[in-house]
Amino acid sequence: MSGAAASPQALAGLKVIELGQLIAGPFAARTLADFGADVIKVEAPEGGDPLRKWRLLKDGTSVWWQVQSRNKRSIALDLKEPQAQDIVRQLVREADVLIENFRPGAMEGWGLGPEALHAINPRLIMLRISGYGQSGPYRDRPGFGVVAEAMGGLRHLTAEPGHVPVRVGVSIGDTLAALHGVIGVLVALQHRHATGQGQVIDMALYEAVFNCMESLLPEYSAFGVVREPSGSALPGIAPTNAYRCADGGYALVAGNGDSIFKRLMAAIGRPDLASDAQLADNAGRVARVTELDAAIGEWTSERTVGDVLAALDAASVPAGRIYTVADIAADAHYQARGMLQSVTMADGSELAVPGVVPKLSLTPGAHRRNAPALGQDTDQVLKEIGLSGEQIAALRQRGIVN
Repeated sequence: MSGAAASPQALAGLKVIELGQLIAGPFAARTLADFGADVIKVEAPEGGDPLRKWRLLKDGTSVWWQVQSRNKRSIALDLKEPQAQDIVRQLVREADVLIENFRPGAMEGWGLGPEALHAINPRLIMLRISGYGQSGPYRDRPGFGVVAEAMGGLRHLTAEPGHVPVRVGVSIGDTLAALHGVIGVLVALQHRHATGQGQVIDMALYEAVFNCMESLLPEYSAFGVVREPSGSALPGIAPTNAYRCADGGYALVAGNGDSIFKRLMAAIGRPDLASDAQLADNAGRVARVTELDAAIGEWTSERTVGDVLAALDAASVPAGRIYTVADIAADAHYQARGMLQSVTMADGSELAVPGVVPKLSLTPGAHRRNAPALGQDTDQVLKEIGLSGEQIAALRQRGIVN
């Protein structure tokens, strides 16, 4: 398997129990698994995680599954059954982290809430990801990433002025919550290292989105300004936009640094704007952003995207093209950075998957094993906590495990 690390991984020896499904919880667990954690994914015996059947399927299983669940082990438990709940309690005795993203109250209903689990293992770190958090008037509402993106303020901004706000084409709310959750886990591990105490991380999807909204709230507080959609521009920062080129494509140009702006104006043949004292800082450029966008757009409209990027690269002006996945798959820089990895599937075919980030110099992450089949590791994991083959067979006969 490609991407194997030569040195021990930073999270080797960390045991993680994943009880979540779909995106946010499993993404957080996968990130920990990429850096060496032993992630035991608990799935329902009938069908498992619904993500197994989302989007495009290969041999009956989503290829997304190979990204979201790599480096994990799978056990199939019916959490509605008391004996399955007992198995989770046994797993928790030796676990460092438990991740769940059920609706608030579900874990408590199974007798697996924080108080119960900390009575078993006071060192346990419990990451709870939900739409609205474990408290507050909205806690019991069902919450998906798309709703969180809207509540967090992002969806209002993702549109051309006067048009319907569009969603980002990926589950960005779930992903942001997962990454914030991973930060929480690492902070809690550091605290546990100092004190020996575990704790609960309460991560709401909408709060993760809101945390990335930059100056949105203080601008409203100080000036009563409600930021509105601005298409491909970034309000209050100029010039930065997508500019149409002669071949019908777009070049993204970010000329908003003071010295960068002067180089950009020189490159497009507008030394008059480069030397204009009113445009020497961002505030002056914002006041005349329409004029600047028109000047840049006129220049790009006479050149192909490739010619525009070559000229701006020579002038040390940040610029780029809009990549499709086909562009990504063919890009030499992606390849050189190890971001295009190939894994061998069970049928011997090769599948391209994203590489591991972030990149650590001494303990890099790695793709150690492919995403598991449903219940692939049930017997092994249950034997590790002391169950005999006969006990496992009896549980399987009753449909409690698979």
